Amino acid sequence: MPNIKTAVSLDESLFAQADNLAKKLHIPRSRLFSLALKEFIRRYENNNLLLEINKAYADFPDRDEQNMLNEMRLHQQRLINDKW
Repeated sequence: MPNIKTAVSLDESLFAQADNLAKKLHIPRSRLFSLALKEFIRRYENNNLLLEINKAYADFPDRDEQNMLNEMRLHQQRLINDKW
């Protein structure tokens, strides 16, 4: 995959922290920025997915779902009573 150069403005203290960390990790600053951006995007996408999942499960069961749950409970109770 080809690389694209870009200019990014950073607060001086953030740049210094990134520079120090890149040196400690023995990687170029551009690699550190790339890793950090990938991680940020991954977390953002995971958070959006979690929000969508929570939204899907936020509603209460409708009448059909509630009837099915009740039938399942009755069936499980009969299995337990018959077995013991």
